[in-house]
Amino acid sequence: MIAATLGLGGNIGDPPAAMAQALTALDAHEACRLVAVSHLYKTPPWGKTDQADFFNCCTMIETSLSAEALLDLCLDIERGMKRVRIERWGPRTIDIDVLTYGDQTITTTRVEIPHPRMTERAFVLMPLANIAPDLVVKGRRVGEWLADADKAGIVRVDAWPESLSVQLPRS
Repeated sequence: MIAATLGLGGNIGDPPAAMAQALTALDAHEACRLVAVSHLYKTPPWGKTDQADFFNCCTMIETSLSAEALLDLCLDIERGMKRVRIERWGPRTIDIDVLTYGDQTITTTRVEIPHPRMTERAFVLMPLANIAPDLVVKGRRVGEWLADADKAGIVRVDAWPESLSVQLPRS
């Protein structure tokens, strides 16, 4: 098994419920096990700013899937939850990004790990630092990246649905 981190987000419908559903689906997969789930954060949109605020979280999993197979699983979960990709950085019901995969650096036509923009995004760094502040990404600890990031407008909220069918291992 290898430890991987994922970033989840959304701003259409009920994003906390959608992320909880995605986390439940990940944990239900035979090749994945949730190890930690961050707090939930409400964050301003990034890239395309004329849209509703997002909710974001990160999770650490253990998996026996390859990095590309993990990406495929994330995309399958998104499709199963009716994610439609219309506009880059646009509104979405759910988004699941593979951030890290062990300590590996992987670049293929389908996947780039570590996620190429994760160190620029406080909406990724803040929840990731909640569960893995000492994780080294691109030569620096996540907590160090976060210290340099623009955290304006990011608010921690604890709005995980009571009906979450898997007991989240929260930090």
